[in-house]
Amino acid sequence: MKHTDIIRKLNLEQKCALLSGETVFTTRALPGKGIPSITLSDGPNGVRKQAGAADHLGLNPSVPATCFPTAATVACSWDPALGEQLGRAMGEEAAAQEVSVLLGPGLNTKRSPLCGRNFEYYSEDPVVAGELGAAFVNGVQEHGVGTSLKHFAANNQEWRRMSISAEIDERTLREIYLAAFETVVKKAQPWTIMCSYNRINGVYSCENDWLLNKVLRDEWGFEGLVMTDWGAMDERVPSLKAGLDLEMPDCHGETDKLIVKAVQSGELEESVLDTAVERILTMVDKYLTARKDIDPASMVHPLPSSVERGYDVAAHHALARTTAEQSAVLLKNEDILPLQKDKKIAFIGEFAKVPRIQGGGSSHINNTSIESALDAAGDSVSYAQGFHIDEETTDETLLQEAITLAKESDVAVIFAGLPDSFESEGFDRTHLNMPANQNELIARISEVQPNVVVVLHSGSPIAMPWLDKVAGVLQMYLAGQASGGAAVNLLFGDALSLIHISEP
Repeated sequence: MKHTDIIRKLNLEQKCALLSGETVFTTRALPGKGIPSITLSDGPNGVRKQAGAADHLGLNPSVPATCFPTAATVACSWDPALGEQLGRAMGEEAAAQEVSVLLGPGLNTKRSPLCGRNFEYYSEDPVVAGELGAAFVNGVQEHGVGTSLKHFAANNQEWRRMSISAEIDERTLREIYLAAFETVVKKAQPWTIMCSYNRINGVYSCENDWLLNKVLRDEWGFEGLVMTDWGAMDERVPSLKAGLDLEMPDCHGETDKLIVKAVQSGELEESVLDTAVERILTMVDKYLTARKDIDPASMVHPLPSSVERGYDVAAHHALARTTAEQSAVLLKNEDILPLQKDKKIAFIGEFAKVPRIQGGGSSHINNTSIESALDAAGDSVSYAQGFHIDEETTDETLLQEAITLAKESDVAVIFAGLPDSFESEGFDRTHLNMPANQNELIARISEVQPNVVVVLHSGSPIAMPWLDKVAGVLQMYLAGQASGGAAVNLLFGDALSLIHISEP
């Protein structure tokens, strides 16, 4: 049945009901009218579909999925083809979990190194973010699963993100903050766009007619649906007029009443309501049609033909490792890497055993497995914990054990970085420092061992007061569930696809 025919058979209350979620992550169904609900799921470095009671911040457990490297990591590969391959793999996993729209990628510009969510965004450079974002979207949507560009627009900090107004002149807004979104829209046509919480020059993104109608749709030719970030709705009727279609999550019928009242009073033309409903029906149809037509043989890592929808877990883990290897950055190397396997190598730091692989908040993935550097290296290295990840004060016993081991070894590889408590959705960092106990560990070991390599785990920049005291620095960023194996392959020269940033 044509959408116009369906809409004609809906009464005013039914139309309004379609414009908000039914649950935290599903759209509203009207079974009597032949309209099913579809499932949306957080991303963007994996599929975070919650199995039971859903919540937006990731407090409740989700279905196991591959935790791929974060966007900040993948951007360092400078490789759109790799980004598209990741998108295809995530499209497979989303389809296997019957997820219709993956909420990502994140394209916000890294305005400050302190933003708590920088790990989730590609780059400070809108060209890099746009090209990689477009590749990712094309990869996901190739498998009949939609994407949602976020957070549109100018959401560049977590502090007061629900109320802050980003004051930006139009040229700067277009050339820096909107440019990546424009590239992805024109090159990939994502199914949806997600509005940010903040205001832009005093106007909330969800109510911004210039942003949503004039720029996004009229100028760029966006064909899809615009939704809120979860809980970003301010005034429902002005948002609908401004081009905001879907409010998420469910509104318990409260904002539906406002739309009904506005139409009945003549404040809102019903045709505006009909347009939003048509966009929602189009999104639902895209998914239903794609699931019927998708060819399982076209999947990147297809399972045997007896499996209608699925993915190869081991192959996706291998892809996560390859991506981590190709995205790592060699910040310093004074003739120490690759390590010689016949040397006495010490791995020091709790991150060698318990790697930090992803950021916190709504993007947190329940990974299918985890591969630590210590597990990957096996008996070829010795180990000392050195510090507690979740503490900032030095444990003297652990420090002395690490110093002793470093003295007895030919090379000390220190695994360090930022713990979860230092960077996450919901708050910004207040400084660029690693925990004091880690900085002290690196400095003290450098006093007794000239051959020190530091492997860093972080989603954003950090200060390195010990940089001139160590021979090598390998930045892994937040490299996903196979980051440990990737780090070992890079350290020992079994993977050579490093980007080497030369010292000035």
